[in-house]
Amino acid sequence: MQHDNFDEKDSLQRIEQGDEVAARELLRHFHPFVLKLVRAHLPRRSSEEDLVQMIFIKVFHKLNQYTGRMPLEHWISRIAVNTCLNALKHLEEKSVEEIRALTGWSRSAIKVRAFRARARMKKMLNERETFAFA
Repeated sequence: MQHDNFDEKDSLQRIEQGDEVAARELLRHFHPFVLKLVRAHLPRRSSEEDLVQMIFIKVFHKLNQYTGRMPLEHWISRIAVNTCLNALKHLEEKSVEEIRALTGWSRSAIKVRAFRARARMKKMLNERETFAFA
């Protein structure tokens, strides 16, 4: 992420008051970070700029839910990664060869990503169960 004179707290307060300039500053500041996340989680044939825009729409729509308990960057990354994972749902129940044709990924990359996605989902389910019983 670039290190400019972005004041996160001030920007969030100004956005809450309807300041469009502050919203553009937040978008400009976090755009490279979100684009990097999208590129890491999506096939290269996907329209990454469309997905980045969708992520920022979600960020601004949910900004009132940001509590400040974690860094804004982490909160945005969670939205970005979840949006990317949801965009990949259209690959469910397709063969490795069909996914390779759609994404351009190698067979081994597909298998590794599927393994990691299953592990991440299992971890999330375990965390949810732990939270539900706490």
